[in-house]
Amino acid sequence: MKKDIKHIRKSINDRKKLRGIPSKTDRGKVSTIMPSLPQEEEKHGFYPNFIDPSASNQSRSNAITGVILKGIFSVMLFFSIAIIWQNDAEIFEKPRQWTSNVLTEEFPFASVYQWYKDSFGTPLSFIPGNDSKVVEEAALALPVSGSVIETFQANGKGIMIAPNETTSVSALREGVVIFSGKKSDTNKTVVVQHADESTTTYGFMSSIDVHLYQIVDANQRIGEFTPTEASEMVYFAIEKNNEYVDPVQVVEVDDNP
Repeated sequence: MKKDIKHIRKSINDRKKLRGIPSKTDRGKVSTIMPSLPQEEEKHGFYPNFIDPSASNQSRSNAITGVILKGIFSVMLFFSIAIIWQNDAEIFEKPRQWTSNVLTEEFPFASVYQWYKDSFGTPLSFIPGNDSKVVEEAALALPVSGSVIETFQANGKGIMIAPNETTSVSALREGVVIFSGKKSDTNKTVVVQHADESTTTYGFMSSIDVHLYQIVDANQRIGEFTPTEASEMVYFAIEKNNEYVDPVQVVEVDDNP
């Protein structure tokens, strides 16, 4: 019986020592808890993640739900447009016209920009930074200085201007660039949309200094033209309400209000 009691007491003292609690047999000795040594993962910069995994799972679930909802709405929109176009009922006539305009017409960037200026008085920049140079000369009658070699009556779309030397190509009026690149018929080309929903096209340029959706001022340099044997003329056209307008007539009206 005494042996059993001693054995139990010894076991209790051993457990206290393991837990760092001083026992009666230590006689004033103080036991301390040694700090745990860093694990192998901690030595290499890896630390346990204490973030609740349920939170990240919830955000991931919300993202997936959002994608699914967008997909459902896209499918619904697609089938709604298909029904409108396949049905000849009179009630669908106006929705058909609206969807046709939205899908075929260019968004009126210049009109929105003009409305923003009139409403808030501060120019709106779609893309920050405008490093293009503004032509500091007097307002040009045409985008480049030169002689009109081919008139509007010759092709029904635009005019061909022949500069005698390297010259800057300038925007006729303030607007937003809706095309900047190469076209099959006019090579390096810039198309500028204006607030009155007209567009001006500048083709056969040697270099382009503006980018898509950039806001340009009246007479601002948009590129350069250098006459060569292969390209001696600059193409210039004005289009409004899906019809081409004689640029010379428009310029004359602008110069003589």
